[in-house]
Amino acid sequence: MPSPKPYHVSLSLRAVHEDHARLREFLDQGFHPELGLDPMLMDAATPAWHARIQDRLAAVGAHVALHLPFFDLQPGAADSLILQATRERLCRAMRIARTYRPAHLVGHVAYDRFLYIRSYPAWRERAVETWAQALKEWPDHPPLHLENTFETDPATVSGMAQALRARLPDHAGRIGVCFDIGHWHSFAGGHALRNLDQWLHTLAPTLTHLHLHDNDGSFDQHLGPGMGDIPWPAVFAALNGLGLTPTVTFEPHDPAQRRGIVPFLAAYADAFPFVSTMTS
Repeated sequence: MPSPKPYHVSLSLRAVHEDHARLREFLDQGFHPELGLDPMLMDAATPAWHARIQDRLAAVGAHVALHLPFFDLQPGAADSLILQATRERLCRAMRIARTYRPAHLVGHVAYDRFLYIRSYPAWRERAVETWAQALKEWPDHPPLHLENTFETDPATVSGMAQALRARLPDHAGRIGVCFDIGHWHSFAGGHALRNLDQWLHTLAPTLTHLHLHDNDGSFDQHLGPGMGDIPWPAVFAALNGLGLTPTVTFEPHDPAQRRGIVPFLAAYADAFPFVSTMTS
């Protein structure tokens, strides 16, 4: 039975499709899922299967969130065929997402600086149109948080959210940024650059959600929180200093490491008020 705690923990729908016992094991741990929806699962699972999974989640009172697909997708692609495929995939994903009635959605910004470093404004215009088309599939959608992955400049991430807000002013209060701290620490070089404050100050006006997992800086290892080198005291202190209280999803890839989430929160609850809001 899921606990009343408001944070989410990642759970791959493809893993559940391959072995339904994984859903039972997850729910037995008392967590609320941020369901990962990837293209392979979308092609393999029927609408009836999604409806059955949603029925199981609803039966135990699970507070569901959903991560939209990102494998191979290029929301701002210059190639019209790639762009069309990306838009079709995301529009279909939004239709599936509605089945789960999620509390929030997460999508990837997916800005490739190597391809578009000289054409970011044009890339962003195409990406904004991609997300506008996807959101048209669900006009009263829950909050959409756009996540950093390989981006090394936080302005490209916040700029995407700001541009989408401007494109869809009626949706602006439901569009923001998911700051994936593990991606910052590894892919964006945060481990070496120690530029957390720059990222948080840049993202602050749009920051609405966090993905929390750990690594040693060499790669995106998705370890349980506290099992790598991310400076968590600095992270929570900076969030508190900026008055930010985003929603939270934990993303350890190894199911066994989920056991470390509650002790991690307990270890920081007294020192960092931001954490205590997640366990109240």
